[in-house]
Amino acid sequence: MSAGDKRISENWGHRLSNALKTTVLLAGLTALLLWVGARLGGPQGLVIAGVFVVVMNFGSYWFSDRIALAMHGARPVAYADAPWLHQMVERLAARAGIPKPQVYVLPTRTPNAFATGRSPAHAAVAVTEGIVEILDRRELEGVLAHEIGHVKNRDTLIGTVAATIAGVISYAAQSLFWFGGSLLSRDDEEDGLGHALGNLGVLLVAPLAATLLQLAVSRSREYGADATGAELCGDPDALADALMKLERGAELMPYDRAPATSHLFIVNPLSGGAIMGLFSTHPPMDERVRRLRAMSAPRGGGRAWRSAWA
Repeated sequence: MSAGDKRISENWGHRLSNALKTTVLLAGLTALLLWVGARLGGPQGLVIAGVFVVVMNFGSYWFSDRIALAMHGARPVAYADAPWLHQMVERLAARAGIPKPQVYVLPTRTPNAFATGRSPAHAAVAVTEGIVEILDRRELEGVLAHEIGHVKNRDTLIGTVAATIAGVISYAAQSLFWFGGSLLSRDDEEDGLGHALGNLGVLLVAPLAATLLQLAVSRSREYGADATGAELCGDPDALADALMKLERGAELMPYDRAPATSHLFIVNPLSGGAIMGLFSTHPPMDERVRRLRAMSAPRGGGRAWRSAWA
């Protein structure tokens, strides 16, 4: 097998693995939702909660780009102000086969970046003011390639589906608290203690499990965007170098303006210890870097891979 064929095979292997992981995790969320529905004893309460949460998440998804950008005070970058940045985004988008996303800047010195939008035709990439201070253009291209990888892979849609299912589960479980568990009464023969323990399990375990599964979906998509971004920029080492710098920058200058959107960023903008790693929206940085280095090593480094895109 030639080096080119081997590279294609490895890339497809990464994509297939990430797709399978996401499918399994979404299936887990669906199974958990069905279990909660069964515990509720009927579809009526779940349908009401489901409709409410689906409508809420649908609206959030439809206007996700404007909401996220407004929450962070992002402003559009005029072409005349940074032609090199627009050209970089345009070049990467062309390689990805998608329309050029809009380009925005966030007024913060914390180095980071994110992508948003409901589809490749309605997407935006945003970088912070701080990111251009610590990354060279090679590294910044790797970061932008990662974000365009999210757009190309339609990760916004996948994340919204996961959030919707997890939201339904959490809302249904919370209804037990407000209704005192009455929705769970299915027959007169159910043991009182067992009934109470079942209620407690749904109330405490289901939302936690839904949250962990949702976070796992987010982490799986980060691996996918890393692989796609490395392919688009042709330099896995550039993205790996950038990730290490960005993680250090986030540790020194945490950014908590909108914690609910932390999953959008290329690195987690929030500070947290090892215990919080379980609840992180991002996979471990050392594993992300290891995978990127492995993509580059068999081909003699990033420069050799970049030449294939020239």
